[in-house]
This record gives sequence, structure tokens and C-alpha cells, in this order.
Amino acid sequence: MTDLPRWSVLVVRVPAEPSRHRVAVWRELRRVGALSLGQGAWAVPDAPVFAGGVARVVELAGRGDGEVLVLDATGRSAPDAARLEALFTAERTEEWAEFLADCGKFDAEIDKEIRVGKFTMAELEEEEQSLERLRRWHRDIKARDVFGAPAAPEADERLKHCAERLAEYTDRVFRALHQM
Repeated sequence: MTDLPRWSVLVVRVPAEPSRHRVAVWRELRRVGALSLGQGAWAVPDAPVFAGGVARVVELAGRGDGEVLVLDATGRSAPDAARLEALFTAERTEEWAEFLADCGKFDAEIDKEIRVGKFTMAELEEEEQSLERLRRWHRDIKARDVFGAPAAPEADERLKHCAERLAEYTDRVFRALHQM
């Protein structure tokens, strides 16, 4: 059974008041991609990419007079391990779906700016910021997606497409500005 994926299970207890501490812990757990196992129990794969997030959860809980018990675990059997992996990967699949939807919005925004002929430096800067946000988001999901969700390759291609669209739009902006 040593070949089963290892997990860190976090049992989190933070007093209800003031709520900001519970919310901060919850946000950090969501940010790192932790899988909710039930009331106050979370799991992340035992991989270096999650270590900093686990440490931040422990620190945030402590600030709120709470505690986190961190346990090393594996599934008891291969089906248990597979179930944990499937649940974790399903959450990454949802994240990739949101990412892909935002790539579609980026594409539509570029189409709209081209259609209305809005070729300004201000708009270009806004689109560059949007692409940078997509890149950061992609990098974050990819780091958490340790089991390789099926949508990951499509997300890679969509991000590349968004970068190509921005390059095309940049060319149009510079051509429009140099005609003045």
C-alpha cells in the first residue's frame, strides 16, 4: 500500500467569534485547493506545493485562538485512495471550467474592441492586465492540479490562444496610433 498517494488531513477548529478568523482560514483553505471532507476536516495531497498553504492555515487559525491538527494519511485501500483523488480532481475540473469560461470572456472582449474600433493604449493596458490575471490563475490551478484534471490541456491551449489574440490586438492598436 506504500504506492497510494499520501495526503495531509487538516482538522480545523476556530472559535465562531470573531468570524473574521474563521473566514480567513476558510479562504486560505479554498485558495490552496483543499478538499473539504466535512465539518472542519480538509485534505490536500502531501506535495510541496501545498506546504506553504498548510502553514498559513495553521498560522491563521492560531491568530483566532483556534487550532489545526495536521495528519498524514492515505486511503485505507486502493478504492478509498482513488475516491479521494477523484474528489480532488473534480474540484480542479470545476476550477478549469471557470478558467475556460473567463478565457471565452477575454476572447469576446477582444472581439468587441475590434468591432467598435477601440484601439487605445488605455484599452490595451486593460487587456494586458486581463491576460496577466488569466496567466496567474492558470499557474495557480496548474500547481494545485497534481493529478492532472482532463481539462488542463484545453486550458493550456486556451491561454495560448488568449495570448495570441492579445498580440493581434496589440498590433492593431499600434497601427491605429501610428496613423494619427
